[in-house]
Amino acid sequence: MREIRNINSDWLFSKNNNNFELINLPHTWNAIDGTDGKNDYYRGKCYYKKKIILKDKLNNKEVFLEFKGANHSAEVYFNGEFVGHHDGGYSTFRFRITDLLKEENELCVNVTNEINDRVYPQQADFTFYGGIYRDVNLIIVPKSHICLSYFGGNGIKVTPTLNQNICNVLVEAYVTNGEDMDITFTLLDESVSKKVKNGYACHSFVLNNPHLWNGVEDPYLYKVLVSLKDDLVEQSFGVRKYDFDPNNGFILNDKKYLLRGVAKHQDKAQKGSAISKEDMEEDIKIILDMGATAVRLAHYQHDQYFYDLCDKVGLIVWAEIPYISEHLANGFENTLSQMKELVVQNYNHPSIVCWGLSNEICISNDENEDRYINHIKLNTLCHSLDSTRKTAMAHIGAFNCDTNKLFNIPDIHGINIYYGWYEKKVSDCKEYFDSRHLKHPNACFGITEYGADCNPKYCGLDSERGDYSENYQAYYHEQMLEIIEERPYLWGTFIWNMFDFGADGRNEGGKPGQNQKGLVTFDRKYKKDAYYLYKCHWNKDPMVHICNKNYINRVEERTKIIVYSNCSEVSLYIDDKLFETKKGKYKYEFDFKISRNHIITARANGLEDSFEIKKVNEPDSNYKLDNKTIINWLGFIDKEKSGYFTLNSKVKDILNNEKGKEYVLKRLAPYNITYDVLTGDNPRNPGTTLELIPIKFVLRMCKNLTPEDFNSFAEGLMEIKIK
Repeated sequence: MREIRNINSDWLFSKNNNNFELINLPHTWNAIDGTDGKNDYYRGKCYYKKKIILKDKLNNKEVFLEFKGANHSAEVYFNGEFVGHHDGGYSTFRFRITDLLKEENELCVNVTNEINDRVYPQQADFTFYGGIYRDVNLIIVPKSHICLSYFGGNGIKVTPTLNQNICNVLVEAYVTNGEDMDITFTLLDESVSKKVKNGYACHSFVLNNPHLWNGVEDPYLYKVLVSLKDDLVEQSFGVRKYDFDPNNGFILNDKKYLLRGVAKHQDKAQKGSAISKEDMEEDIKIILDMGATAVRLAHYQHDQYFYDLCDKVGLIVWAEIPYISEHLANGFENTLSQMKELVVQNYNHPSIVCWGLSNEICISNDENEDRYINHIKLNTLCHSLDSTRKTAMAHIGAFNCDTNKLFNIPDIHGINIYYGWYEKKVSDCKEYFDSRHLKHPNACFGITEYGADCNPKYCGLDSERGDYSENYQAYYHEQMLEIIEERPYLWGTFIWNMFDFGADGRNEGGKPGQNQKGLVTFDRKYKKDAYYLYKCHWNKDPMVHICNKNYINRVEERTKIIVYSNCSEVSLYIDDKLFETKKGKYKYEFDFKISRNHIITARANGLEDSFEIKKVNEPDSNYKLDNKTIINWLGFIDKEKSGYFTLNSKVKDILNNEKGKEYVLKRLAPYNITYDVLTGDNPRNPGTTLELIPIKFVLRMCKNLTPEDFNSFAEGLMEIKIK
């Protein structure tokens, strides 16, 4: 029978192919330097070695090495023989090693996350952790077995098609070395044998009145068994149907279903991307406890175990590849191979409803025919591999739906919008979405990113955009929640982000190396006030939460206490004496005079939350951030001066201005970026010149450019008039 042996333990690791250290998988070499905010984490080749002892006889067996994820590219050698190369850091890949086996074996894997122009991602607001950061297995199967060699899949496709109360379940099997053999399909009490022809066999079962997979309310799973003599594969699946409606949003099993979701990365503090199954289970629990019904697994393929968890708990999933931020002229084939792996490996997951083609791909250049063709090919590939799901794109907010040809490619659309954080006001989102819905009434729009950064140590009664305070983040999400609820045509919404995550290019808001838009901190130890805002709206279980509990030292004479609760009545107690009881919904505000230190307690429906406040004479400076400039990883979008250059200005326009040219050449000289470089070819997009891109992308090419230098460059540029 099929056997899977995990080989995560006792590896040797080195950055220079010498001085090896003993480690266990999962492992990344960027767990620390990838989140310190210095923007210099190690990106290069590293080396892994392992001894494998095989004392048992494996006659008439086939043996495969399986890697669940190695970022970005891997070269694999077994007993000194090269067995394969893989590009793409987030998917499963396997190599057959049957003919190389001995009793004592050596496995060597060279892994690199170095900068290049052909393997995605290369530019994005998260750390590209290098390493073998997921499980590695030996898979031992009979000579005749269900296929393991096709883009990391398991050789089984299950396609349930629901028509009223009848479901046809097509089960397809792809077989290696099994021509004319009998293969048996089993579902519930029905077993059917078929002959393998041309490496393929299938059977269609009929389920009358099937038990539906119905999201978080009832994520029921069936299991089909496929057996080929001595090989057996079990595959779970769910019966559901869904649709996206331009006016009524997401429809699941003929009923409107609110996709109130979050986005998430796969990393965690001190671990980077080398997380455990227990870490994934913890994340799922936090997401479910908040009451979310959907998750966008950004910006790449996640671990199969996490997709399995989503199936089991009923979370609807947006799945995508890391075709993000910039189009690489030499990366065409890599987008197709990563998409093929994503679809093939995840076809059977009922939780997944769409394949994301790209994310914010127009952020650097709106005119690129090669990029357009790339998206056409990806869209066609998705529909050829999977006719049951939609294709999708996540557009940057500035994406022009009226003129950009990319708009006509995917089936549904997501918008990444940060009004109220990087620019404008939160309320401007209303007109933004309503105008696009009015102009494109047949298009399905959702929100794939929205959020505001927050460091919980910054707090107080007053808040403003850019102060990184917990109370501003909560205020921002209060406004967005209202906007979302008023627009039923939005097919789904995804908060950016569920958890703070590693972004070594950032050094802001009091925490270097992190994007702090999460509702939960990077270490998962602290849930921010905005988390409880959503919990009281989305989770039906009674709850009560006092906001701003980190604001302990209070200088004002009268103070305000805000309570989030989904109970209809909340009572506030001061020093265990009832102060006031209010009736309402979701948000309760209390105002009282501080006379000394007080214990504040909120009670509702038998639940309570409490904390202590202290009366002080002087404001606590630790509660405020000195520098309130909002730093966007691609430039200061919030700081645009009419008639002046900004980081969004194109290189050509700046060079055509005498003062602009002088300033740029002087500031870029220490990084060996000269006039000839600026007017020459774009190394990341051959066939185009740097002159055509915004200057902010040139800054990303400057090695060891500090956040302070980035800020200084931007400030100086905004003092130069365009004319």
